[in-house]
Amino acid sequence: MGEGVTKMKKITVLPFLFLCCAVVVRAQSDQFLYSKMPDVFPGSRQLTLEGDLSVIMLDGAHKFIERKIDESINARQQLWKRDLSSADAYEKSVEPNRTHFTKYIGVVDKSEPPVSYNVGFPEKYPAPSMQKFADGDDDILVAETSRYRIYQVRWPVFNRVNGEGLLIEPKSKPVATVVAIPDADQQPEQLIGLSKGVAPGSQFARHLAENGYQVLIPVIISRDTVFAGEDKQQTYREWLYRQSFQMGRHIIGYEVQKIMSAIDWFKKNDKNLKIGVAGYNEGGLLAFYTAAADKRVDAVLVSGYFNSRQKVWDEPVYRNVWALLTEFGDAEIASLIAPRALTIEHSAVQTLVDQLEPSLQKKMQVEGLPYTGYKGKIQTPSFASMQSEFNRIDGFVKQNFQQRQLISGKNGQAVKFGSKEALQAFTKSLGNIRAIAISNEIPNDKRKNYDPHARQLRQVREIEDDIQQLVRDSDRERDRFFLHKIMPEIPRRNWSTQPYHQYFPVSKFTDKSDEYRKYFAEEILGRFHDELLPFNPQTRKVYDRERWTGYEVVLDVFPDVMATGILLIPKNIKSGEHRPVVVCQHGRNDYPRKLIEGNVTTYNDVAAKLADQGFVVYVPQNPYRGEDRYRWLARKGNNVKKTLFSFITSQHEQTIKWLGSLAFVDKNRIAYYGLSYGGQTAMRVPPILEGYCLSICAGDFGDWTKKVTDTHYKGSFMNTLEWEMPYFNMGNTFSYAEMAYLIFPRPFMVERGHHDLIQPDAWVGYEFGKIRFFYDQFNLGDKAEIEYFNGGHSMRGEGTFRFLHKHLNWP
Repeated sequence: MGEGVTKMKKITVLPFLFLCCAVVVRAQSDQFLYSKMPDVFPGSRQLTLEGDLSVIMLDGAHKFIERKIDESINARQQLWKRDLSSADAYEKSVEPNRTHFTKYIGVVDKSEPPVSYNVGFPEKYPAPSMQKFADGDDDILVAETSRYRIYQVRWPVFNRVNGEGLLIEPKSKPVATVVAIPDADQQPEQLIGLSKGVAPGSQFARHLAENGYQVLIPVIISRDTVFAGEDKQQTYREWLYRQSFQMGRHIIGYEVQKIMSAIDWFKKNDKNLKIGVAGYNEGGLLAFYTAAADKRVDAVLVSGYFNSRQKVWDEPVYRNVWALLTEFGDAEIASLIAPRALTIEHSAVQTLVDQLEPSLQKKMQVEGLPYTGYKGKIQTPSFASMQSEFNRIDGFVKQNFQQRQLISGKNGQAVKFGSKEALQAFTKSLGNIRAIAISNEIPNDKRKNYDPHARQLRQVREIEDDIQQLVRDSDRERDRFFLHKIMPEIPRRNWSTQPYHQYFPVSKFTDKSDEYRKYFAEEILGRFHDELLPFNPQTRKVYDRERWTGYEVVLDVFPDVMATGILLIPKNIKSGEHRPVVVCQHGRNDYPRKLIEGNVTTYNDVAAKLADQGFVVYVPQNPYRGEDRYRWLARKGNNVKKTLFSFITSQHEQTIKWLGSLAFVDKNRIAYYGLSYGGQTAMRVPPILEGYCLSICAGDFGDWTKKVTDTHYKGSFMNTLEWEMPYFNMGNTFSYAEMAYLIFPRPFMVERGHHDLIQPDAWVGYEFGKIRFFYDQFNLGDKAEIEYFNGGHSMRGEGTFRFLHKHLNWP
């Protein structure tokens, strides 16, 4: 990029400075250089775009990221080095890809050995066990037919998480073992015929049991709503997805690990028994992903799920997997299963639309902003799309290397899931050549107190408890990840009295911090590596005040991506003078003019007041506007390892370069001051862009991990509509203290209203205490400040103004 930037300066910056010099010549008779300014800023073109520029900006950003998604199909092939010389060589060659896949879906190494839950079956079920248990007054034995028995079972996964479901044991020696996974809207009992809701022809768990298979049907997390009847709709799957994503886990990963732990038990009891996994819809996803993650799975049947994933961003948010499309489509995931067998069944699924806050739709209509009103949908894919993706597997592994089959009805019609033809192909791949025989013998449930809702809540709460424990431990985990590695000499924060030590030289930290800055930019926020376009500035004068002139500005960033904002230029700048700049940033759903006029209590006209005091001020339009339009941008970005801040960082990078090119700007004194979502920007962009010489975070500071994941705090994003706030694995790597460490040694300040409901004072004080402690180790405590005031979510503009004057050395 360095060479590209140099060329860009030759093209745009020098002519622009030349034109600015022309203004100097023309204004020699004026006392001040910029007292009279033209309608179009010198060195720029006339801005003719009309309407809400934030909408135009978002439209362009969506085009750009969709192009990146389209390009991912070819780009991801560079990350694979398949060796087809033998099965062992192939498995070894794709192991790095499998490692990436399991990381992204949140499958983690078990931190402790499984707990034994043996109850009454010590000789048959050695630890780790699959416990057969009585639920309430019910018997362990749920039902029995002439061919098999059904038991209630529970098995340990890790920590405080257990799997639950039904175990079907044939009365003869099992042919093989199959984990049969229902859809999220199905109960295990429905796949065996104990409960109504699944047609007899689709009860594939029962059909397998009747043919001599040992079958486990796990409970999976449902799509029932957490806040039934409220605007802030979330399913249980989304509820757990949001929490786990921030902590480097995933609802998908938790459920895959439940299946893998069941396989642990099956293999312990008979290591030679073949293992198959089969699932429908959400269960199809889990079967597919489990087979890709666990090489012990001999064959897999995927029904109602396989398709091109290029629009996975349009599926329910709980299917959002960080960086998925950078390396994996369904064809690539299928290649992780090779050389093991794969059967795909083109079955119909019920169309589901994850509806969103109807009251917000009315609000957006009033403001004239786009609003989709949903968070994702599931629908039956076309056979042509499925077949196209299935055929892509041939480009990676040929049919003679992997036994695979695509099952459909006549002329590609969707079949009812669990069809006899699909089961026949699946069982054949498990080594059973006998024809599948299906009977009409339906088992009768003996239980009297069976409560599927109580069981579901138990499963939800176990996962939630595990995530919340990770949240409670996250502070120490971040210290281990960052501070204790980069500066082990810094005394640990503990109860003991530390002996006095000499201050550390700044270079001792900064020499090592670049690797963490890169990690934060690449692995947590995502960074575009496209070459920035020439600025191509477009402007129009929108303010002519007593002390300053204001221009609306549009800059090119990438093809279809622009940066826009309002530049305020003091009229008393003298020839040859270089002023400091303060970039003032608005919050969610707002726009630059709110910081300039109207005396909006949230912003108190801070941009205008700073310009009155002689600062050059720039007020960018950040893209978090339109309520859910920008959330969809974040979703699309996640699929290719990007976030909303991938766009914001690039826009600010271009903005800093442009501001630094202006004749009256001191490029070494460009400061940042943002509120709310702008405060989030204060914590994310300056750590990456060192062109900001200081940063002020207003109305957003605190423990970000708790803010995103703490289910017990009413103001947490878990209890609001903001479904784009989690960043994959940020909870274990960076909160606001760690982000401030990357701002160091530049000045950093927090502006905090005691009555701001974003986070409690206690969280704010604790997190800032870590920052002040850190700055003090280098004798730079005067560069880290916090101002509390009696007020709410706003820019007060008092202590922050003093901070800006002091550290920008103005006047």
